[in-house]
Amino acid sequence: MAVNILDQFKENQEVKTIDTTKKLKVGIIGTGWIADAHILEYKKMPDVEIVAGADLTFGKAEAFFKKWEVEGVRCYPDHKSMLDTEDLDAVSICTYNTTHAQCAVYALEKGVNVLLEKPMCVTIEEAAEICRAEKKSGKIISVGFQPRLDPNMQMIKKIVESGELGKVYYIQTGGGRRRGIPTPFGTTFIEKETGGIGALGDIGCYSLDMVLNAVGYPKPLTVSGYKSAFFGTRPEYYPTHPEYAAKFGVDDFAAAFIRLEGDIILDFRIAWAMNMDTPGDTIILGTKGGLRIPSTECWNGSVGGPMKIYHEVAGEQVETEIPIIQPGEEGLFYDKIRSFLDAVKENGTAPVPTSQIIYNQAILDGIVKSAAKGREIEIQIPEI
Repeated sequence: MAVNILDQFKENQEVKTIDTTKKLKVGIIGTGWIADAHILEYKKMPDVEIVAGADLTFGKAEAFFKKWEVEGVRCYPDHKSMLDTEDLDAVSICTYNTTHAQCAVYALEKGVNVLLEKPMCVTIEEAAEICRAEKKSGKIISVGFQPRLDPNMQMIKKIVESGELGKVYYIQTGGGRRRGIPTPFGTTFIEKETGGIGALGDIGCYSLDMVLNAVGYPKPLTVSGYKSAFFGTRPEYYPTHPEYAAKFGVDDFAAAFIRLEGDIILDFRIAWAMNMDTPGDTIILGTKGGLRIPSTECWNGSVGGPMKIYHEVAGEQVETEIPIIQPGEEGLFYDKIRSFLDAVKENGTAPVPTSQIIYNQAILDGIVKSAAKGREIEIQIPEI
């Protein structure tokens, strides 16, 4: 019986051929550590020419392209000068969270397609500005949620859409690290001026996307949120850099209770640091069955082990284990960039559209605002 249930989720994978007759001219805005992952994958693409880069720090862009042995790249001191000068097909935006919106909006206004690193931005107002610029430009903007391309993540959505769980009414999700505040590359993640939001934006957006995408991205209605910074503000947390504590201006833990359209409750928690190994598995409860998604030790864009459906067969309570599916050889980051480029070349749709991620951002923003007020608030999504 379990085998028959698993069979309904199988599908054939189509292998696409890359058209190299049309080269895409690409620029990279922001050349910090996440840009390394972008250029590494772009270099594998036979239909891409990396022609320009921009970074606010003098000489950083030049050093970045030299390190990756990409020659002939024109470098600029900021995104505006690059976009004003270059004729580009697409850009990767790899800047601080607090500058995502301004860079994305300007690129769209210049008629350039955008691959925007997560989180989409910091506030819901910024998210709305991005969506308006996208709508006006007619260009593609995709948000960098590579876990969407993981076949295990896609399986979660298939299970929900199959009806095997019945009507979904409750979701518990989150993730975190026992000790994992991201400071190996400096303090840009933890300072308010650059990060804007902490664990919420860094890994919380992933956790939310996993379940919201599975249930069709219903509109968030209300949120009661909490956030704290008990670890990041302690000098002893950073044995070699105790001065980081004074710079910590974001959240290292957050939790929320969110009501979604369709009478669905979302119970959420996320942590960069906590006195626990995990805040718990992800659970999706439905009227016909429940799905358990094992947590990971540190959020890595996939699941922590085989998933399990709890349901009834012939009047008996049974469990069906969903085996782990191995992703493609190239990896999720490659798939993220490839799917974006394919959409650009084929005049397709964004692999991870802003029409969905604005709801993700609304929840993150709602948690921050609710936490500040100390009470539940209604989520307001601006007109696009």
